[in-house]
Amino acid sequence: MNNKSRRDFLLKTGYGLGGLGGLALSSLLPGGGVISGAFAEEAISALAGDNPLAAKGPHFPAKAKTVIWLHMVGAPSTLDLYDYKPELIKLAGKEVPASFLKGIKTSTQGGISKLIATNRTWKQYGESGAWFSDLLPNLARHADDIAFIKSSVTIGATHDISILKLNSGGLNPGRPTLGAWVQYALGSANPNLPAYVVLYNDKREPRGGVTNWSSGFLPAVYQGTPFRPGNSPILHLNNPEYLAASEKRHALDLLKKLNRQHSAQYPADTELQARTESYELAYRMQETAPEAVDFSKESDAVKELYGLNDEITKPYGELLLRARRLTERGVRFIQVVSGPTDIKGDSRDWDAHDHIEENHSTHARIVDKPIAGLLKDLKANGLLDTTLVVWTSEFGRTSWSESGDGRDHNPWGYTQWMAGGGVKAGTTYGSTDEIGLQAEKGKEVDTYDLHATVLNQLGLDHLKVIYKNMGRSERPTVVYGKVIKELIA
Repeated sequence: MNNKSRRDFLLKTGYGLGGLGGLALSSLLPGGGVISGAFAEEAISALAGDNPLAAKGPHFPAKAKTVIWLHMVGAPSTLDLYDYKPELIKLAGKEVPASFLKGIKTSTQGGISKLIATNRTWKQYGESGAWFSDLLPNLARHADDIAFIKSSVTIGATHDISILKLNSGGLNPGRPTLGAWVQYALGSANPNLPAYVVLYNDKREPRGGVTNWSSGFLPAVYQGTPFRPGNSPILHLNNPEYLAASEKRHALDLLKKLNRQHSAQYPADTELQARTESYELAYRMQETAPEAVDFSKESDAVKELYGLNDEITKPYGELLLRARRLTERGVRFIQVVSGPTDIKGDSRDWDAHDHIEENHSTHARIVDKPIAGLLKDLKANGLLDTTLVVWTSEFGRTSWSESGDGRDHNPWGYTQWMAGGGVKAGTTYGSTDEIGLQAEKGKEVDTYDLHATVLNQLGLDHLKVIYKNMGRSERPTVVYGKVIKELIA
């Protein structure tokens, strides 16, 4: 092999640029590599070949095959959903005791309003005795399927920064999202559909746009594929009437040949490779995607289960029914972003700085029945055991009110949960203090820990999922993260 061909090989496999193939080679060295031992040769082959999305083996046997990532945009008050606090009810109307503010600094320090209690009715459900408010009557019936994380914490208390951290672990744009890391490490289980799909039910992209599903410094081929809401989630999928299928195939073959020639001159241009792969995937999707996202043939009982017969629940219910259909077809990571339906006023999401009763009553109604329907449907179809459902938010909300009838942002302690995918159902990890403000010391679960645990259920060691970027070995959890073993069955 001459110097030029050797250099081209190293560049294309990613060794010189820090890709998966190069790290597979480095796995033969002590302490190196994303995939070790038996998987090294397979990884090199996948990256050196034409398909960077070829399926790859996990580090150890996986308990989950698919992740459905349910992002509740705007940050709901879990004090009004899951975190029952009798002491807060007793202290309502009083100043916040200084002891509860120890160790934190708020944006309203010195001017914090009085504590407010939830006006909801609370009840325990299932053998686990989990608390739910009356805002979530359908989801409450699945108490014994859920593993609660009641000591969640994050950094920052502004939506843009905290959403970025929730999805990518970074505080600035430029890092890959969790779904991109999953696609990079495992490839695609279905060559006819994207491995990483984003669903949202607004007429416009979610807050932050493409940064919510960006591949960051990973090759562009690993970014998420957004599906639009409505009856045509994938635009321009069908050929024009005058274009025969054979003509389209010939055109793509010629384009692929030209792109390969260009790529040989610029091996570091991952955008070109991503575009070539997207053309090929789009061609294959013409046969498979319309059926995958079409639920017209689903039974009336299933449509009722997801709330498709109610104008309030229908838009979000359609997303979750599509998520189940994509799960059945091997899509690895499905990111579902909650959003508005035809809501009057400015209650577009859960961000209830005021009018929290009206806001949360509306948004809880939007998601409650569809999420409960998703869990029931996955379970009935034998999919819940291998599908990890994650209910998450950018942060929580405070025990006090800024305006008298709303809550502020709270990154110090809130609730998230997981279900299926090998987690310990019917359990609760951690807690918050008596007024639901700060997480239990020693049991804080940061975004990095949540990501590490999700990756673990997919059979991936977050310390070994590595990509070398500008000479630095990067991983999904930056330099943090621990698997919450107490949540694993």
